[in-house]
Amino acid sequence: MAVAVTGASEDPMVDPNVIPLVDVMLVLLIIMIITVPVMTQAVKVDLPNEFNQPTVTKPENINLSIDFDGSIYWNDTNVDRRTLISLVLQEAVKDPQPEVHIRADVRARYEYIADTLTDLQRGGMRKVGFIAEPPLGQ
Repeated sequence: MAVAVTGASEDPMVDPNVIPLVDVMLVLLIIMIITVPVMTQAVKVDLPNEFNQPTVTKPENINLSIDFDGSIYWNDTNVDRRTLISLVLQEAVKDPQPEVHIRADVRARYEYIADTLTDLQRGGMRKVGFIAEPPLGQ
C-alpha cells in the first residue's frame, strides 16, 4: 500500500496501489490469449460403434407375505417353512433370478421376518426388498 501524507490534514491518506494487480492481470490475459488457440486443436479419434443392448427378459417378482401369526404366503398361497425353503432353492437357480418382495403385517413379530430373511439368504436369493404401505388416512 502506498501512503500519501498531505501537509494540510493530519490523517494520512491511504490509497491502495492497484498497479501491480493490473500488471499481473494483463500478463495472465496475454498468457490465456496465447495458449487457448493451442489447446483447441482437435485430435481425430476413431471410437468403436458398440451399443448396449437392453435386457429383454425381466425377472419375475415373488410376493412373499408374512401374517401377524407367522403364516407365510408365497404369491398368495399359504406355505410352511419347509415348502418355503424348497421353493426358494428352485427359484434361486433361475437366470435372471427373480426378485422377492416381502410384505409383512404391522403386528408380525420381528422373529418371523428375520427367520424368513435367513431362509431366503441361505437359499441363495440375492434380490430381496420390502414393500411398505403408508398408514391409512395419508
